[in-house]
Amino acid sequence: MLKIIFLFFMAGGIPVAIAMAGASLVYILVSDSTLPPFVVIHRMVSGIDSFPLLAVPFFILAGNLMNNAGITTRIYNFALALVGWLKGGLGHVNVLGSVIFAGMSGTAIADAAGLGTIEIKAMKEHGYSTEFAVGVTAASATLGPIIPPSLPFVIYGMMANVSVGALFLAGLLPGALLAVLMMLTVAYYAHKNKWGADVKFSRTRLFKALMELTVVIGWPLLLWLLVVKLGTPPQLTVFAGLASLFVLDKIFSFEALLPIMTPVLLIGGMTTGLFTPTEGAIAACVWAMILGFAWYRTLSWKMFVKVCLDTVETTSTVLFIVAAASIFGWMLTATGVTTDIAAWVLGFTKEAWVFLLLANLLMLFVGCFLEPTAAITILVPILLPIATQLGVDPIHFGLVMVLNLMIGLLHPPMGMVLFVLARVAGLSFERTTMAILPWLVPLLLSLGLITYMPKLVLWLPKMFF
Repeated sequence: MLKIIFLFFMAGGIPVAIAMAGASLVYILVSDSTLPPFVVIHRMVSGIDSFPLLAVPFFILAGNLMNNAGITTRIYNFALALVGWLKGGLGHVNVLGSVIFAGMSGTAIADAAGLGTIEIKAMKEHGYSTEFAVGVTAASATLGPIIPPSLPFVIYGMMANVSVGALFLAGLLPGALLAVLMMLTVAYYAHKNKWGADVKFSRTRLFKALMELTVVIGWPLLLWLLVVKLGTPPQLTVFAGLASLFVLDKIFSFEALLPIMTPVLLIGGMTTGLFTPTEGAIAACVWAMILGFAWYRTLSWKMFVKVCLDTVETTSTVLFIVAAASIFGWMLTATGVTTDIAAWVLGFTKEAWVFLLLANLLMLFVGCFLEPTAAITILVPILLPIATQLGVDPIHFGLVMVLNLMIGLLHPPMGMVLFVLARVAGLSFERTTMAILPWLVPLLLSLGLITYMPKLVLWLPKMFF
């Protein structure tokens, strides 16, 4: 009965969060359950009374600060210097820019709305079709929640009771795989359509960008050697290292060195034990404020207040969905629905690869209709117990789930990235949908590799955790 009431509410166009909480309340009222109606409020409050969930508002705030402090323009210019001179250059810039911005925003929609606005405008001015610009922007936006930090990983880690830091590390190699396949797709279109470069090759710009990239890669390795091999105090080493970054940025006037260091600082801090993922979210906010207020001076107090209000609005929406899903998931478990589904699946197959195939199809379908946060909170209690019984690692399954739901954001009828990019590009919803279809090829290929090559996901987490 609970499922029927929920589907009835959804069919009536009721928002998913209200449908989940309302279905639970109606079920308690009309069934012969001895549960008091107040249990709905109690379970909703306890569902968001979680320390890891504190990371949600801070990661949203950090992404909004970076987006409103002119950081996106710097990231775009850095990517332009690095790969803009290749054939189909702005397509490569689009993908590389999303890889970098993914390390700050944590959401696909923020990537599409922030960096996507700059990228689509530039590509149209350089003669690219609007459809191609929208397609590559939509596909690259899915990198936002795969490359850390990631809001869906925080929600999944809380629901599945697994390490958020391990999930962050697990997303690095799959994120790199996605980026490579997307850039190969851009190269294919560039060869097919005989596109040239979009900016003139400049040794000076390329050398400076490569220097910047070398610092990003070499700086954490140098600090690791100082701490692990030479035994220097970790806190002192990190503060000295941060000071050296500002000195280098001042001397060489790097385009985006300090913003690019955001994911490096987060991952480094979590793997070395300097802070938890929740504390890392606060550190990301502090870093964004230092860059916006003190270093680049592109952030005003008026803008900061607006960013905070936007963050409150977004956080309220996300946490209300989590709260509603917590009572709905609890009711599914209490009424035996999850047990029945698990018994049916395990009666159908006991092969992990078959289950993963079925789970992928289900999650792709659900992702077309539900917002990722709601989908995660509903699907984890149902699918994760089956996955663990079949020997699927919960961290690996988390990556598979999040990528499925990100691909769902590109599908009608509820794909939020579709709506955002249709508005940004001035395209109809139908043309935007058609523009994205060719880019499902690299995304689904990546999904297949990530699903059936768990070592690709688990190598880094097992090394550090």
